[in-house]
Amino acid sequence: MTLQHTRIIQYSALKIFICNYDNLMHTIPNNIMHDKLKKFDPAVDKRFLVALSGIMWIGVGIMLCTLAVTWLLRTTGRAGIWSGAAGAMLSLIVYYFGFLKIVDRNIGRILAKKGKICIFGFQPWKSYFMIALMIGMGTALRHSSLPRHYLAIIYIAMGGAMLLSSVRYFRTFIKLITDKS
Repeated sequence: MTLQHTRIIQYSALKIFICNYDNLMHTIPNNIMHDKLKKFDPAVDKRFLVALSGIMWIGVGIMLCTLAVTWLLRTTGRAGIWSGAAGAMLSLIVYYFGFLKIVDRNIGRILAKKGKICIFGFQPWKSYFMIALMIGMGTALRHSSLPRHYLAIIYIAMGGAMLLSSVRYFRTFIKLITDKS
């Protein structure tokens, strides 16, 4: 991990802490430190947060699928075609049985909140640990000796599921902006 990645993770952790500071310190009345930290809270409207969630999910999905496709283009024979097809089929399963529930929970949680919401609130704070674990596993797999066309199946499955899931965020965003107008 480079120094730049370390700083990004540290900055993100600080922002997540600031966003969740209300939940952690709600029992301490009139805390001066609370007021000072609160001014750094990057709060946004829930419509923007739903759109941002969709952008994040589609961005990561595109990144994973792009990596997988570049690996598959380097393969010879039918291994690339079969691996791509297997990844696409697996992405439908991951989308339907896994990510769809996560997205619905995230959207429900965002819409249930009142007022402005922390920009990092599109995922529950506990999910950031899972995201870090998945990034670490992806990095370990990329640096492993596993043949790339097998690794592409996993990347297409996860990336495709994220692409499909982002559609739900965008549908909700469009619904929110048309209902508010």
